[in-house]
Amino acid sequence: MKMLMNFKMFTVIHQKMPSSHLSNMRCYKLIASLRKLKPQMPVGRHYSSLPGLIGNEVKSLRSIINPPIEKIRNIGIMAHIDAGKTTTTERILYFSGYTRSLGDVDDGDTVTDFMAQERERGITIQSAAVTLDWKGYRVNLIDTPGHVDFTLEVERCLRVLDGAVAVFDASAGVEAQTLTVWRQADKHKIPRICFLNKMDKTGASFNFAVESIREKLKARPLLLQLPIGEGKTFKGVVDVVSKEKLIWNPDSDDGKDFERKPLLEVSDPELLKETTEARNALVEQIADLDDEFADLILEEFSENFDLIPAEKLQSAIHRVTLAQAAVPVLCGSALKNKGVQPLLDAVTLYLPSPEERNYEFLQWYKDGLCALAFKVLHDKQRGPLVFMRIYSGTIKPQLAVYNINENCTERISRLLLPFADQHIEIPSLTAGNIALTVGLKHTVTGDTIVSSKSSAQAAARQAKRKGETDRKNTEGETLLLAGVEVPEPVFFCTIEPPSMAKQPDLDHALKCLQREDPSLKVRLDPDSGQTVLCGMGELHIEVIHDRIKREYGLETYLGPLQVAYRETVLSSAQATDTLDRTLGDKRHLVTVELEVRPTKTSSVTPLIEYAEGIGEDVLKTCQEAIENGIHTACLQGPLLGSPIQDVTVTLHSLVTHPGTSTTMISACISRCVQKALKKADKQVLEPLMNLEVTVPSEHLSPVLADLAQRRGNIQEIQTRQDSKVVMGSVPLAEIMGYSTVLRTLTSGSATFALELSTYQAMNPQDQDALLSQRSGSTH
Repeated sequence: MKMLMNFKMFTVIHQKMPSSHLSNMRCYKLIASLRKLKPQMPVGRHYSSLPGLIGNEVKSLRSIINPPIEKIRNIGIMAHIDAGKTTTTERILYFSGYTRSLGDVDDGDTVTDFMAQERERGITIQSAAVTLDWKGYRVNLIDTPGHVDFTLEVERCLRVLDGAVAVFDASAGVEAQTLTVWRQADKHKIPRICFLNKMDKTGASFNFAVESIREKLKARPLLLQLPIGEGKTFKGVVDVVSKEKLIWNPDSDDGKDFERKPLLEVSDPELLKETTEARNALVEQIADLDDEFADLILEEFSENFDLIPAEKLQSAIHRVTLAQAAVPVLCGSALKNKGVQPLLDAVTLYLPSPEERNYEFLQWYKDGLCALAFKVLHDKQRGPLVFMRIYSGTIKPQLAVYNINENCTERISRLLLPFADQHIEIPSLTAGNIALTVGLKHTVTGDTIVSSKSSAQAAARQAKRKGETDRKNTEGETLLLAGVEVPEPVFFCTIEPPSMAKQPDLDHALKCLQREDPSLKVRLDPDSGQTVLCGMGELHIEVIHDRIKREYGLETYLGPLQVAYRETVLSSAQATDTLDRTLGDKRHLVTVELEVRPTKTSSVTPLIEYAEGIGEDVLKTCQEAIENGIHTACLQGPLLGSPIQDVTVTLHSLVTHPGTSTTMISACISRCVQKALKKADKQVLEPLMNLEVTVPSEHLSPVLADLAQRRGNIQEIQTRQDSKVVMGSVPLAEIMGYSTVLRTLTSGSATFALELSTYQAMNPQDQDALLSQRSGSTH
């Protein structure tokens, strides 16, 4: 309230005072207001005042917090590792007035990479949300990781975005991880624009990068800019839409100072000719994709494309981008501060506002609250901080909300605007925005939040009336926003606390980390009683280990890193089992007969079938117990104790004594499945990784020789400027510690990317060697 009073009082003074007093006045008023408003910020980087209060523009607090929905842009920055995502984000923050110094990944002082591990490694691990304003637009920007071990981080953030900026290294074009994130964006139907970064780098090629977007991503590039020079000669860009050149002042340190000049026949004949051709090609491209624009040209501008106003062309580009028929392409060098301001303009011009995206579930809520929790962070002082995308309704502090997934009501104690590692407290936030909430104890990634249980039920009834639930099992499922698909972990290792007394502390730390990161799995080894960490890669487990030490003060010990194998059966086998036990005065008697056999299609969980002799009444009372028993048995195979996949279990008969407990039925079924699995011919499956190595031509031979020793299968070798790109597949077990070996072989000049492809059968010799090694004997 006080904050609003200050602003009202300030507005009155504003009308009476001369401007010379005004700037001083404004400064003091804002500082005083912000001191009351903001929590204490950590010492370090200098930040400007409250978002939106930049330069001479003063807005009311309400418009700063809740801008009109058409002025909101929720965007993500996605790319291959090292393409320059974080540097681009830093420049966006600087040019929009949110930081007073330029952060650099190499110097370890960036805003969005605020975790200690990120600053040390120079990579992004967690996606950071940053709120900023640009020319009257509110931009909620999320910087996502490019490293394959953190694919899930990218996946969960893409679901809440309305648009994305794909950043490319102009010398490398489309790289392995670019393909992965592009496919993820396709899955979520996200409109995007492309930014060809590092145009100043030796070997940068605008045409090569555009061609790789066309060929590898199967996308239609719309060239909205052309570079002026490449590599060391890069000094600016040409705006194809307005036929202007943007030249950055070479004497300016920070890139804020640039000139926008029209291209003239007198001064730039060649550039003008090239730009006119590019603009005509752009107009024709858009006319092919947008009927409204095609009609406009035919009616008014068929004689001369130069007369088409820039605004008309921009509106058509916006529509084509929104329909995902094509992708606008811009270029620049984030590190050299060139091209970032036009990129921000393009975000506001071409990417959609929240109301331009069509979300079907919103019709059931009308104006009621509907939000998605897409990320959880643990803060030592405040507890869990939950990032939420608000799809409809309003969120306020002290608001009670209902979590559909967890079936519980919780209370939001505080509401913050996310600003990387710093947060500004706010009184409310409306649809289309991304908020940071404090006080939710049970909410995890992927949960759907609504105003109350009754509103969820009312929405479910409405959905049912519209026939939406015909193919659903429960009313509630229709209302859940898309859950995150968590990939199966491929590595595991044991983790031990420094002493048994610290075990509860370790359990707490792992519980918190799992809430933040659903791709981290923790389980207890039933034989040894040890805690086992399962993760997406060496780096993933290393980072978790590091975080337990730094954030929870625990020196833990990791066992050797092991590959997560799977098992399957090659033949069918039958088994019968009887369990007869008397507990107290109650007799529990179960007799089971079942069969296991390989399935034709790949399936991680067992397929369960029931023979004709199994009665309806048995299924009604025992189906859950039967399926629990089968699933439990398939968690540990007979060869290595690894999960069983690609197996069908058929239940032939089940006889139970009246009053037998479901626990006993499950136990008997589980034991019987294990018996059948032992009888069948068995096979170990190992994870096979897709591998892409980018290596200078002179180091190609040793890299290929090394991969041959690792049971690698090379599919293709491409040429990318002076480098070779080796594409192939290799078993995960053979690639442990590969980064160190590759660095040694190529004097640190090669890079590689890995992605899980599939699980494949091991050959008999390798399987025997593995089994001997696991059983402790030597071969």
